[in-house]
Amino acid sequence: MILKPSQVSDVDQLPIKSMVCFMIELENLFQCISEHLLSVGETVSTAEDVTSGFLQFSFSQMQEACRFFSGGMTAYTFDKKVDLLAIDKDEAKQHNCVSRQIAETMALEIASLYGTDWSIGITGYARPIEESQGRIFAFFAISYQGKIILSEKLDLHSRTKFVNAKLYYTEFILHCFKLELKKLHNSR
Repeated sequence: MILKPSQVSDVDQLPIKSMVCFMIELENLFQCISEHLLSVGETVSTAEDVTSGFLQFSFSQMQEACRFFSGGMTAYTFDKKVDLLAIDKDEAKQHNCVSRQIAETMALEIASLYGTDWSIGITGYARPIEESQGRIFAFFAISYQGKIILSEKLDLHSRTKFVNAKLYYTEFILHCFKLELKKLHNSR
């Protein structure tokens, strides 16, 4: 899956109207997620590296977050992912801790650690480096009740600014999470 840069490409160059629209859209997204989780009485946790806690920050900004957001972990280093999130050491070495399987394991392990219904795991690159073959990409996974229900790869343009990459990943994953919430609970 390839992400196209959203209207927020460079905050310094954004007209105030665009920034206000972006903030309103984000606020609506937060409200939708929080209302949905509160209405079904379910919880969520996150395991992150490339987003550096932006998912945790986002959940913490939602109304009544303490009723559904159990917490999260930012495991940035190889050792912490292996030690705290039970990432297979050989796979971590082979893929520089960035693969679909690692994102899925991160999601499942954080749900187990925090005892949550939902969880999100993400690992990847926010800037092009040698290990990423000069590309910017991430893998993320969403789990529900101990099963992976969505697992995707996100690709960004190699010129995407470092912080913008983290924001794009975060916003995209939150939109996917909202869709999975609605899909699962509207089918019941």
